[in-house]
Amino acid sequence: MKQMKILISNDDGVSSLGIRTLASAAINNGHEVTVVAPDKERSATGHGLTLQNPIRVEKANEFFPDGIVSWSCSGTPADCIKLALSELLKTKPDLVLSGINHGPNLGTDIFCSGTVAAAMEGTLEGLPSMAVSIACYQWQDFRGASRIALEIAEKALISKWPSSLLLNLNVPPCDPEKMGPLSWTRLSIRRYEEQFCKRQDPRGSTYFWLAGELVKDLESAGDGPKKWPSDVAQIEANAPSLTPIQPDLFWRGLIEDLPEIKPVNQPVR
Repeated sequence: MKQMKILISNDDGVSSLGIRTLASAAINNGHEVTVVAPDKERSATGHGLTLQNPIRVEKANEFFPDGIVSWSCSGTPADCIKLALSELLKTKPDLVLSGINHGPNLGTDIFCSGTVAAAMEGTLEGLPSMAVSIACYQWQDFRGASRIALEIAEKALISKWPSSLLLNLNVPPCDPEKMGPLSWTRLSIRRYEEQFCKRQDPRGSTYFWLAGELVKDLESAGDGPKKWPSDVAQIEANAPSLTPIQPDLFWRGLIEDLPEIKPVNQPVR
């Protein structure tokens, strides 16, 4: 594999262990690495952009091994990729990586994910992009996931990587030799019960915590080959899940299933 220029971001913050491990693995593989990541945790920010405040950046090379150029950004994960591609990088990268996220990004939760949003920003710019997550909040060893992610990305770039394709990789919390085989997967439909917890502060005012309990559903999944497992089922089987995603959200069901609508703004007769 020839040397690549890799841009890396995340939503856990520039100093988090996941991004430091991934960036170190990439430079050890002989690639040129630039990191542009949030200055603090920005989880569940989705594809939010900063419009009402200035975005500030400063060098953060102290978090990474020699040879890695790193920037800390006050914006969202999507801001980080936009700013990197528009202002901070002299040339476009060959690959955008986002992660490694501390916790899963499975199913329809990707709509809330800052990790996936950073990768999606690369996809929207026509760049090969991958989001990488460890499917556990307690697991602290990101080396195996880094090796798997880089191997997938390098092989995909050698073969074929369509310009509209985002790869969403979730890795189970165990050593690679204990994992099942990697598989393509479909996105699950994630559901939660009692999403808000209602409380009162000492002054009697009501406030809410978003704290829903996840309903574990191994079967539900959307579009894709029916023989593919859902991403949740794949992780439950202790195997890495790789889901192909694209920015196009257009309805793929039957036209006949759309609700009937009447013409609007027609002159009254």
